[in-house]
Amino acid sequence: MNILAHGYLSNRNTGLLIGNFIGDFIKGDPANPRHHLSPEEVIGVRVHRAIDFFTDAHPDVAAVRDLLHPRCHKYAGAAVDIFFDHFLALNFKQLTGEALPDFIRYFYQTLLDNQARLPSDASRMADYMIRQDWLTNYQFIEGVDRSLKGVSRRTAFPSGLETAILDLERYYELIARHFTYFWPTLVEHVQQTRTALTHS
Repeated sequence: MNILAHGYLSNRNTGLLIGNFIGDFIKGDPANPRHHLSPEEVIGVRVHRAIDFFTDAHPDVAAVRDLLHPRCHKYAGAAVDIFFDHFLALNFKQLTGEALPDFIRYFYQTLLDNQARLPSDASRMADYMIRQDWLTNYQFIEGVDRSLKGVSRRTAFPSGLETAILDLERYYELIARHFTYFWPTLVEHVQQTRTALTHS
């Protein structure tokens, strides 16, 4: 899953949210003192990894990856992440009980208030994300397309992501159904994971 899902699944806990946001920037054991993370941030990194592992192994995600593979090959998973954040943003109130603008304000402000806790690369990403308002724009096809093209510019090899919006438009209802099946299973898994990590 992508940024919006990781943020929401942090359960409005500052330490979990920071750890979850920086998860891709922390290598090895997040509890290693070299990372200078608080206990809750360590749990956030581990929740981030649990989300990624569960998502990668889920059959509904695999089905969408297969749809996108002819165009995106090894980067199909990156496209799925962004597509699923689109459907989360589009249906945020229905799925979470919370208005999307309210959550986005909280999310951005938490990152701004804790910018000193972010690794430099994560801090730069947060700055771009907030200035360009990625999370609001995930609701719109144009915003999804912009995100895909942004990722494609950063890949080491040709990715197909710059035209992946064509697959979202072609398979829109099918991808939406796969997301609808997947989302509640992810929420349940993360709740169990957070509980286990908090009490371990």
